[in-house]
Amino acid sequence: MDLGVDRVLVVVGRTRHKMVMAELGEAVKRGAKFVELRLDFLAKAVDFKRLAPLKQCPWVATLRRPADGGRFPGTEPERQILLRQAIVSGAFEWVDLELDVAKAIPRFGKVRRIVSYHNLTETPSDLDETYARMLREDADVYKLAVLAQTPADVARVLRLQRAAPKPTVAFCMGDVGQPSRFLSLKFGAPWIYAAFNKERGIAPGLPSLEEFKTTYPVRAIGRDTAVYGVAGDPVGHSLGPLLHNHLYRRLGVDAVYLPFRIPRGQFPQAVEDYAEIPVHGYSVTIPHKEAAAGLAREKAAAVEATGAANTLVLRDDGKFVAANTDYAAAVDALKAHLREKAAGGPVPEFPSLAVLILGAGGVARAVAHALHKEGAQLTITSRTVERSQKLAEEVHCKTVDWQARHNVHYDILVNCTPVGMHPNVDEAPAHFSILRPGVLVFDTIYNPETTLLIREAKSRGCDTITGVEMFVRQAAAQVELFTGQSPDLALMRSIVRKALSPLTRTLDDAGATDGPDDVKDGDDD
Repeated sequence: MDLGVDRVLVVVGRTRHKMVMAELGEAVKRGAKFVELRLDFLAKAVDFKRLAPLKQCPWVATLRRPADGGRFPGTEPERQILLRQAIVSGAFEWVDLELDVAKAIPRFGKVRRIVSYHNLTETPSDLDETYARMLREDADVYKLAVLAQTPADVARVLRLQRAAPKPTVAFCMGDVGQPSRFLSLKFGAPWIYAAFNKERGIAPGLPSLEEFKTTYPVRAIGRDTAVYGVAGDPVGHSLGPLLHNHLYRRLGVDAVYLPFRIPRGQFPQAVEDYAEIPVHGYSVTIPHKEAAAGLAREKAAAVEATGAANTLVLRDDGKFVAANTDYAAAVDALKAHLREKAAGGPVPEFPSLAVLILGAGGVARAVAHALHKEGAQLTITSRTVERSQKLAEEVHCKTVDWQARHNVHYDILVNCTPVGMHPNVDEAPAHFSILRPGVLVFDTIYNPETTLLIREAKSRGCDTITGVEMFVRQAAAQVELFTGQSPDLALMRSIVRKALSPLTRTLDDAGATDGPDDVKDGDDD
């Protein structure tokens, strides 16, 4: 059913009419073609005559109660009076009515109706029964928004969306539920909600209009769109979605890459829950790399060696192949730097180099095993003695107590801990006295690129490799595993660095012109 509206419904909610008016104008400038006015945000009585002249696209009138995630402070009779006034004002093409009031406010004129249900605490066990009640109401679109606490909740809502007999927008709120907002489009939802101003706190997990311009190709998502994503906890910091979605668009691949927040211990069950989508490939990050390795039917040699996988690729038989692209990315980044530093002269061989690895988690395992294979002289230290000792035994190298790390001689220092990662940018994994002129410091953190460790290393005459190099190389290998195509490393570096710049908002001048959703119509540990 063609509803004649844009696929992105941009939500505007401010306390003052003046700010609403400003955001309405700016939203249209930025490409909004369908707008929901959250009238419940207004601190004063709604002035429909003041707002109506600003119309440049279809509007939805919404006046939400606190119990449904809104801010309307008055009584229910007062709210229903305002809803009726909005309907007859002539300013709105659509009105949003909660399930329990739909019968009390009948149709009027050509104003279309959204009948909605919100649950801000859970995905209720009687979800299907609630939806059946909704379908008995007179509506043009049905909206069902619930809070996801587990991936199983997301799967239930997507199952409902897929089988919806009438136009329906069904999704889960919250970080765990965020993929459902996008996947509802794949399964037939007429639109996706987007905040014009994400800082207004309109709804938990609500993406912004800006993200659709820079990261998510929402207008291109369809039934046949392949689904990939980054799985971890947390995943909100990841640049994977931005980078992968740009590359798929450039490579002409009908695919979308989403953040899947999966709580610790839930990865195997989550993969099973999401099998119906299906997810064609995962980039796997903290804390699921070991679980991913155990889940795969087929494992690359690097996975067998490390016991950890950062990539899962779905085979035609429904089973996963596991890979560890961190493994090669670390060695390739180091070799490229050593070749460049040699400037045509002799390149140092790894057996002649002493390497101190900070950390013993997923990335450290990949780095340690890869460098062990190259013959490097390794020393491992971490704050968890047992993990350090276990990894050291696997790669037949020395381990030292975390407190003794400053006494170790090294030629290359590799930070595989999250110390210094955004937002804790004022932290470093070692005292700066350990940094000597001429040594090579490799920080696997990419956000920020110039960590405190990297900044101090440069100031003290050290050579440096940032996490951007490893992130880009491992991501390029994942893209090739997912799509069969090789992306451009230089382009990838420019996209990532542009995204990390605090002075810019889009990627248009990073060599990534036309963001994922600009279709001319208007590892993470």
